[in-house]
Amino acid sequence: MISNILKDKPTKLFIGFAAFFVANALIAECIGGKIFSFEKLLGGTPANFTIFGQSGLSFNLTAGVLLWPLEFVMTDVVNEFYGPKAVKRISYTAVILIGYAFLMFYTAMQVPPADFWIGSKANSGIPNMQNAFVGIFGQGMWIIFGSLTAFLVSQIVDVTVFHKIKRVTGEKWVWLRATGSTLVSQLVDSFIVLFIAFKIGNGWSWQLVLAICLVNYTYKFVMAIILTPLIYIIEKWIENYVGHDMAHKMKRAAMGEEIDAFANIPTAG
Repeated sequence: MISNILKDKPTKLFIGFAAFFVANALIAECIGGKIFSFEKLLGGTPANFTIFGQSGLSFNLTAGVLLWPLEFVMTDVVNEFYGPKAVKRISYTAVILIGYAFLMFYTAMQVPPADFWIGSKANSGIPNMQNAFVGIFGQGMWIIFGSLTAFLVSQIVDVTVFHKIKRVTGEKWVWLRATGSTLVSQLVDSFIVLFIAFKIGNGWSWQLVLAICLVNYTYKFVMAIILTPLIYIIEKWIENYVGHDMAHKMKRAAMGEEIDAFANIPTAG
């Protein structure tokens, strides 16, 4: 059986996409505890603007946003060639494995540390390794719950919007369905995670939640536009890899048409 899988290019592609999707999402969650200045990253100074009565705002973003745009690029690519069921499957898998990872992080934080290890990095400016470990891997439960809920809901929204646009445009205008679905789903994602983690979990005012949501969404909006050409590059590579005929049948099957996407198409390893 494994030899058949390794010889089937669409299957190998899906396994690779799914593995990258899950790994990228998990890494994004793990590094999400760091907040960085986007203005400083670009060599500027932090902005100071006011939205919804909240002053002193700037583009201070979680490091996870460096990776999350790639999740939605992968979502659109998988959606294009494998359909909504495939996207939902890898999304559910990602949520389950991220939940498992945080459970293991929590377990690792609770086990008693070795005495020598606690002060092992004192010369490097880290007096207590246990506190440092908990500070890096420990996140509030509301943040974890909000992030996973936002991710799952936004994925479902992305899939739905993508296919509604695709049924109107057919295989044309990839940029419209890819970018359009991402812009809608990212708005949902930004709002849900802030609402759960900070409105419910920390009692933030509606003005502050909406202001931070708009700041985060502005970044995601810009990145969705910038990364649109990447979808065309990946799509072209897939067509070259599996062949034009196979790629066309995969796209038609993804739209739900009653055809056998893999019939009579020879595959090679």
